Amino acid sequence: MNALPLMPKATAVWLIEKTALTFTQIAEFCGMHPLEVQAIADGEVAQGIVGYDPVKNHQVTQAEIDRCEKDPAQRLKVLPAPNPIHRRSKGARYTPVAKRNDRPDAIAFLLRNFPQLSDVQMVKLLGTTKDTIEKVRTRQHWNSANIKPRDPVILGLCSQTDLNAMVAAANDRLAREGQAVPPPIELDNDPV
Repeated sequence: MNALPLMPKATAVWLIEKTALTFTQIAEFCGMHPLEVQAIADGEVAQGIVGYDPVKNHQVTQAEIDRCEKDPAQRLKVLPAPNPIHRRSKGARYTPVAKRNDRPDAIAFLLRNFPQLSDVQMVKLLGTTKDTIEKVRTRQHWNSANIKPRDPVILGLCSQTDLNAMVAAANDRLAREGQAVPPPIELDNDPV
């Protein structure tokens, strides 16, 4: 499936008004049904929607439109985004109230299974504080009697990709410092 242009209906309005493309070409480019494009052209749908210029907004080139106007069998192709949007993967993030009590369990899990992670890495990964990490480490946390090490990925506090990246970065740091890199841990994810 091809990527769709931004604001497909407004883009379809502009293409209908400013080009000689067929309804089928416009429909396939905008991810719409040809009858919906025909209804836009007839003024039955999308009344009051201002056309969105896909050429000016770098979604398609004028040369591509000209090529497709000459041959109705050709299909428009959306240009790749010059700066794709990446998912935010670093820094502290909001943790819902229902999951906040799971953080100490996740901290205990990381301390036990990934001792090479620095406090700063755990802060970024779990959205916690250095103070909380230190209290869990020294068993001074107010709820230390009830803390059970649990995987933060399963708890939904971080993604497996983010955890793997942090562990790899910690292993690289240890290797640069000439320290022994701990072997990968086999985790038992079987429910008890």
